[in-house]
Amino acid sequence: MSSRNRQPLAGSSRDERPNIGILLRVPLQEVVTRVSAGLSEAGFEDIRPAHTAVFQHIEADGSRLTDLAERAQITKQSMGYLVDYLEQRGYLERRPDPTDRRVALICLTDRGWDQIRAALSIINAIERDWARRIGKRRMEQLRDVLTELGATSARP
Repeated sequence: MSSRNRQPLAGSSRDERPNIGILLRVPLQEVVTRVSAGLSEAGFEDIRPAHTAVFQHIEADGSRLTDLAERAQITKQSMGYLVDYLEQRGYLERRPDPTDRRVALICLTDRGWDQIRAALSIINAIERDWARRIGKRRMEQLRDVLTELGATSARP
């Protein structure tokens, strides 16, 4: 199919303003790319963007697999695969849940915490870079608007 016969994505043609999903995609992809590259440079070359589903949702004192899957909005099986991978590489460990010994808590190891600190440092550098590019005031406005949207969004 030639490019002139293809239908443009909704909201992406030259005649229309890009939709919000498209506008959010580019900055998100920049974050993902820079965090991935930075983690690799910091010695975490076995971490992939998919693993953020675990690291973004795990509680400091550990989380149940079902809770991680629910927060990340993925299946329990998919979360189990990610957790197994990270456990085999020393980022996570399973411990008995003190409130229900039949259930395991997924907990960060020292290496897992090191990865979290490295990722947060990279993200802070991205935010500083964006503040230089768009100005500190606009960066704070962006944070405020995204925070407000996150707090008021309907969750499934």
